[in-house]
Amino acid sequence: MPQPRAKKSLGQHFLHRRDICERIVGLLRVTPEDRIIEIGPGPGALTNVLQAAGPRRLVLLEKDDYWARDRQKTATQATQAVLTDALTFDWQRITPENPWKIIGNLPYNVASPLMWDIFHLCTGLIRAVFMVQKEVGDRLAADPGCKDYGALTVWTKSFVRPIRGFTVGPGAFSPPPRVDSAVLSFEPLPREVRPASPEKLARMLKICFQQRRKQLGSIFRRSQLEALVARLPELGIDPCLRPENLTPVQFQQMAALLPSARTGTAEMPR
Repeated sequence: MPQPRAKKSLGQHFLHRRDICERIVGLLRVTPEDRIIEIGPGPGALTNVLQAAGPRRLVLLEKDDYWARDRQKTATQATQAVLTDALTFDWQRITPENPWKIIGNLPYNVASPLMWDIFHLCTGLIRAVFMVQKEVGDRLAADPGCKDYGALTVWTKSFVRPIRGFTVGPGAFSPPPRVDSAVLSFEPLPREVRPASPEKLARMLKICFQQRRKQLGSIFRRSQLEALVARLPELGIDPCLRPENLTPVQFQQMAALLPSARTGTAEMPR
């Protein structure tokens, strides 16, 4: 029976080169004691290499029912395929008492919100390796002051350290995407330096990057946060700076000055 065609609605581009899969899995640094989650295994190119690496447990999160069933047919004793949407998975289950590594060739259409959730909800994340659209990879690893620096950058670097891996061309996929992909690894930051209130940081990023070309003083006055403008000098922050010029730590410092909201959500700015 022939394999079904990739579904555009799910952003499916299946990796088929074994050498690239081995390089990606190599960045995860698999040990026999590891418990690993793979997001969107599809036909199993990465899965096969992960299984060969011999982790203690491998859980595959697959939204496509055909591939979820297919992966279960070829699973080793340590592997479990779960039919689920990674966007609705309970990432808070990954705690320091229940630590996991995470890997995946992430669909382009959900990569950013998925990583947004994983990085702040998975307090027990050991290490992650993701392949994403190269444009998203550039944003994840950007430095203050460059055009790619934005809310996703600040959020990511507030929880993990992104490390550029390598670029993958369209020919490694079936069907080939129209853009290059990038592989990055992520190392969690110590818990004591992560944001005390992710909800406030998310609100601060939404306030600032929806008006990224304006100066901080103007942004906060327009947002009825005049009191915050007056306190910027305490943080050593010039009100004339634009959001793209601030470090993740400075965003966290400003966020700590925000009043608490009635709803404590840390959603990605749209």
